[in-house]
Amino acid sequence: MIAILFLLVLLAIAIFAASQGAAALPTGEIMMLVGLFLVFFGSGVYIAVVLGALALLSGFIFSDRPFWLFLGQVIWGPSSSFVLVAVPLFLLMGEILLRSGLSEQLYRALNVWMRRWPGGLLHTNIAACAVFSAISGSSVATAATMGSVALPYFEKTAYNQRMVLGSLAAGGALGNLIPPGITFIVYGLMTETSVGKMYIAAIVPSALVCLLFFAVILVHGMRRPSKETPPPATARERWQSLVDLLPTSLLILIVLGTIYGGVATPTEAAALGVVAAIVFALVARKLSFRLLQESAEATARNTSMLGLILFGAYMLNFIMTQLRVPQSMAEVVSALPLPAWAIMLVIIGFYLALGTFMEGFSMIITTIPVVFPVVKSLGYDPIWFGVIVTMLIEIAMISPPDGTVMYVLQGMRRTPGPITDVFSGVMPFVGVYMLAVLILLLFPSLALVLVPR
Repeated sequence: MIAILFLLVLLAIAIFAASQGAAALPTGEIMMLVGLFLVFFGSGVYIAVVLGALALLSGFIFSDRPFWLFLGQVIWGPSSSFVLVAVPLFLLMGEILLRSGLSEQLYRALNVWMRRWPGGLLHTNIAACAVFSAISGSSVATAATMGSVALPYFEKTAYNQRMVLGSLAAGGALGNLIPPGITFIVYGLMTETSVGKMYIAAIVPSALVCLLFFAVILVHGMRRPSKETPPPATARERWQSLVDLLPTSLLILIVLGTIYGGVATPTEAAALGVVAAIVFALVARKLSFRLLQESAEATARNTSMLGLILFGAYMLNFIMTQLRVPQSMAEVVSALPLPAWAIMLVIIGFYLALGTFMEGFSMIITTIPVVFPVVKSLGYDPIWFGVIVTMLIEIAMISPPDGTVMYVLQGMRRTPGPITDVFSGVMPFVGVYMLAVLILLLFPSLALVLVPR
């Protein structure tokens, strides 16, 4: 209900501004799009079908041009994009790492260094998710991988199950924020913004979010100290942990080092990462035809799903642009008698509300064509806004009642329990994530300080 309320409030504001002579607004088109979207979504229709149906209906009802003659070219554009090839490559790399056992090796190595901190293994959850995010680029993949590895460690322990699930959900949400996040690739493709610069811009915000997560766990650990004190790590354990971290460190260096060093594009770096993951699986004696087949099948399923959503969204974006919906919305919002920061708060609130019932990837594809012109007209940096949008999408992935990451972890629990355990456990982390967004709104230079100009 809160999401629908936000949509109606935004539409009312736009209509009011238009009535004051701010700009001509295609009110009928917007109301039909919002209404049909809510009907389709509420009936459980797949999001790709919703986007395509909305595009065709809008075109036939409101456009007097033969738009169907251009749909083939509209779909061919993103499907043949060199930048978008990075998405299946990063997904394939994560699948190979999961099946080769390198993710479990990573978790075990980090646990040696963090298990005696206040909060113990909960810190390991965040750290392992953050490191794995730097080689996977996907929140769902990070949550699924680290959940399968971490949850067995907490069996027969005194840890609060809600905090365990909450920390894994929050850590998994870092998958798209920490470079090489897939969301940045899609955002860059749709807005013609440099993906490499957005990766650099995400470094400081990623570190900020991780530190805030560690702080939440630290406070929890000090308020409720564990009755089980693990033994200190021996010199042999510490040395072995460094050896176990070597494959992951090399993979991060190959992927991110080549991007930041200007040696390779994100797509080329993703291809190098796949080759390196196969080599590491071979060294670990886990490489087999079955491993490659299962990894390829999982990658094909996920890529097909994302591709259909993207094609439907591009069709809808093309029709809306022909009807001047994004341009009119940008003119109306920029003419509102409000300061830029207030309008940005409205946009942030809109994303927070939308994230309560809509999947993150679909959310960015369906909203960016309308919101991005508004943001540019307000004078905000596109790179900074790309980081903000990605953080808002990560919040959506751990926001009840429809957060994708939470349901992934709920399905992986070995001990039965209600989904409200995950909801309760993740709420402190959602709060600090929102705090991080506000910090970046107040101090945008945190995201831009490292970006070359």
